[in-house]
Amino acid sequence: MSSITLRFLAEPSTVNFGGKVHGGTVMKWIDEAGYACATSWSKRYCVTVFIGSIRFHHPIMIGDLVEVEAKLAYTGTSSINIAVEVRSGDMKGGEMQKTAECLIVFVSVDSHGRPLPVAPYAPATDEAKSLASKAKAHLEASRAAGLA
Repeated sequence: MSSITLRFLAEPSTVNFGGKVHGGTVMKWIDEAGYACATSWSKRYCVTVFIGSIRFHHPIMIGDLVEVEAKLAYTGTSSINIAVEVRSGDMKGGEMQKTAECLIVFVSVDSHGRPLPVAPYAPATDEAKSLASKAKAHLEASRAAGLA
């Protein structure tokens, strides 16, 4: 599976003192969706090794419908690079807006934590090819800066 979308309602237990969903909660949701996508692709246990440039665009309010979409961007030898977008909105209005986005990298590992090879991903559409190029450029820039 090259993409997955998790959907749920933002609950009162997830809010901060400002009345909005905690950024850390959003990051947890991103990691969960990314893990589901990476594991579905590799058919093995995967671990998070990098989360790059998470960008929060808008707050999520209690009761909002939240969608966390994880899309496979490209694969390395053992790495699975996934672009994640979070959208949210009031269900009564029906309009969703981009809330957050980031790139997340997982590595497929064995029971001892050693990397295992993953099946290569070949983007087929122009949109998927563009996403792969953006993900590669972002990771190369992060490596050059010593961040990845």
